Amino acid sequence: MKYVLVSGGVISGIGKGIIASSSGLLLKTTGLKVTAIKIDPYLNVDAGTLGPLEHGECFVLKDGGESDLDLGNYERYLNLNLTNENNITTGKIYKAVIERERKGDYIGRTVQVVPHITDAIQDWIQRVAKIPVDDSGEEPDVCIIELGGTVGDIESMPFVEALTQFRHTVGKGNLVNIHVSYVPIIHGEEKTKPTQHAIKQMRSAGLIPDLIACRCERALDEVTTKKIARSCQVEYEQVLTVRDIETIYQVPLLLEEQGLLDRLREALMLDHLSLPHTMVKRGADLWQLWKKTVATKPYYEPVNIALVGKYIALPDSYLSVVKALEHSAMRCNRKLNLSWIDAEHLEDATLQSDPTTYHKAWSQLTVASGCICPGGFGGRGVAGMVKAAKWARECKIPYLGICLGMQVAVIEAAQNLCGYKDAVSEEFDAHAEHRVVIFMPEGSKEIMGGTMRLGTKTTYFQPGSEWSKLRALYGDVNAMEERHRHRYEVNPDYVEELEKAGLNFIGKDETGKRMEVVELKDHPFFVGVQAHPEFTSRVLAPSPTYLGFVAATIGCLDQVIQEIRQQKKHTENLVNGVDESVHF
Repeated sequence: MKYVLVSGGVISGIGKGIIASSSGLLLKTTGLKVTAIKIDPYLNVDAGTLGPLEHGECFVLKDGGESDLDLGNYERYLNLNLTNENNITTGKIYKAVIERERKGDYIGRTVQVVPHITDAIQDWIQRVAKIPVDDSGEEPDVCIIELGGTVGDIESMPFVEALTQFRHTVGKGNLVNIHVSYVPIIHGEEKTKPTQHAIKQMRSAGLIPDLIACRCERALDEVTTKKIARSCQVEYEQVLTVRDIETIYQVPLLLEEQGLLDRLREALMLDHLSLPHTMVKRGADLWQLWKKTVATKPYYEPVNIALVGKYIALPDSYLSVVKALEHSAMRCNRKLNLSWIDAEHLEDATLQSDPTTYHKAWSQLTVASGCICPGGFGGRGVAGMVKAAKWARECKIPYLGICLGMQVAVIEAAQNLCGYKDAVSEEFDAHAEHRVVIFMPEGSKEIMGGTMRLGTKTTYFQPGSEWSKLRALYGDVNAMEERHRHRYEVNPDYVEELEKAGLNFIGKDETGKRMEVVELKDHPFFVGVQAHPEFTSRVLAPSPTYLGFVAATIGCLDQVIQEIRQQKKHTENLVNGVDESVHF
């Protein structure tokens, strides 16, 4: 097993996850099987209870694990299905060690950070690195490890010590450390001192930088690169420049141009590995398709979409939603132009308190060609989302509701099609007369972490739904699988009345009592899904749900569906039923 450790210095949030994903992609293009592990030093057991405005989105894995958003980057770049154990947190490690102590596994010994915590970290990495996570079903060849935060943080020191020991444990030629640093530009001058200090601190902690990836706004001058190499005691070729570029999907190309793959091949002695010819060819084909897909084309027309949400103050709160829209826009040969609209700004209360903000928000919404309302929790902003859904329904504008966005569509229909003006979700008013969205009976209101309906679930398309646009986008199948994360569901007592009003529940769970998909028949595209299909969207394989929404927004939905149906007879060789050579 080979390992690539990606650590960071100076500041956090400078792109370690993208560099880790890009490194994995380059290795995968050689025919290697790649997996990834993210280390988060916080004490939380997982990301499920973290606030989106502080930490960004919670990415849901296939097995229901609630993880850091960087695991979404790994899955999107590398086309993997990672597990809950691929996200290591301080909380998980300490919990496991304390449970072992209580069982008596350390009887008679003093349990300490070194060696017990550090050993637990190393054991976890070695065990999880062997778990098959791609469609081959085989043990990976390379594991990418990203250490969250910055080296020097108090909370990350046990992990730094464990990784220092781990380098010795796996032996020479089996681990490469890429250290990501930031090179600020002040008054036009490229400043190397922060990187010099970061590398010095890294070495003092025990880690050794094999490669230094310098994040910067522009390509560094050669003299700057040489200064960093000389000051940090590395060769010139070991310093990489990762400048700002138009799209993060071109970072692998940028790194490949600077010889990252050659450096990894040499340091990890990859030429000594024997790879099947079929895997080598598959990797080469992957690289060609990637370069073709992410190539910037200046003549792309924009597709204007309004995102009406609760957490737009931090765009990372909807990271997977944005990426899924980007994937679909690229597939349709368009450039995504996203308008971020705070749902509260669409409400009547804002009209009274801040008319300028209110009219600006509605102006942004009404000029958009499509509207998406993503997931969220709590009642803040929901009234504005209901108004957005009503506008999209009445004006025949493509609408996609995700999780809460689907529930919002149901509330809007109950209020304006069924006449229940006080229709609401139990989440917002537990004593309302018409609670068209209710708490799931198997849920827990006492324990918050890990108690939602999580992970991949099957949705069954209902008899008589052959007209459905969404069903056609999935290849006219009888069932679809997508990942879920919710505590509330549509109240089945109102389903019959809502369907009479025109809201069709075309997808349900295996019991037939839990509503999964709602769709309007006489509308260009009005779909709500209880699932989060953005979590399974890939750069080279857009989510069918998002692809349909973007295609409807552009006006080529019928063409997309036609292509999917034409290619259905050999979908096993295609991506989501659409040939990669097809452009809409």
